[in-house]
Amino acid sequence: MAKYFDVHPDNPQPRSIAQVADSVRSGALIAYPTDSCYALGCRLGTRDGTERIRSIRQLDNRHHFTLVCQDFAQLGQFVQIDNDVFRAIKASTPGSYTFILPATREVPRMLQHPKKKTVGVRIPDHVVTQSLLAELGEPLLSSTLLLPGEDEPMTQGWEIKDRLDHVLDAVIDSGDCGTEPTTVVDFSGGEAEIVRRGAGDTARFE
Repeated sequence: MAKYFDVHPDNPQPRSIAQVADSVRSGALIAYPTDSCYALGCRLGTRDGTERIRSIRQLDNRHHFTLVCQDFAQLGQFVQIDNDVFRAIKASTPGSYTFILPATREVPRMLQHPKKKTVGVRIPDHVVTQSLLAELGEPLLSSTLLLPGEDEPMTQGWEIKDRLDHVLDAVIDSGDCGTEPTTVVDFSGGEAEIVRRGAGDTARFE
């Protein structure tokens, strides 16, 4: 049964955030809000959490997981990035973008694209997510909470708790955070390639 945390969207309760962070460190799989719909998240390198995300979403090994990072310094530990790409991404973060880049050795091989050796990274513009990442001190391995056969992600924490109670360890509810996923931009080839148009404005990458 998943623990349910009702968290204020503008002033997250430190005690609740600390409890969720402790759960993640212990291997929990959580559902949490971002600036671009709800996401599933677990600790980087937790094989059980990774496989549970794959199972819930019915994903194959070509799926790009996302490392949700607190800031640019943290993001830079996990992806290889040159000066031109750095400037382009820096100008767009925090925000509703996911960037696909070559992974560093800090990223477990099971999380990298099997052929491209890439991984997705992003820095969300969301108070609750940022509070959790600050408390955790490391990225969250994440994937959009979009269930198989459905066109849109769930937007209510109570609904997520109700439907996925048996497969999650915790749910953070801080209100509706929309249904539009991030804009995905692939920089692994050196040039910006828009893979998915979503909440983030694509104009600067075209």
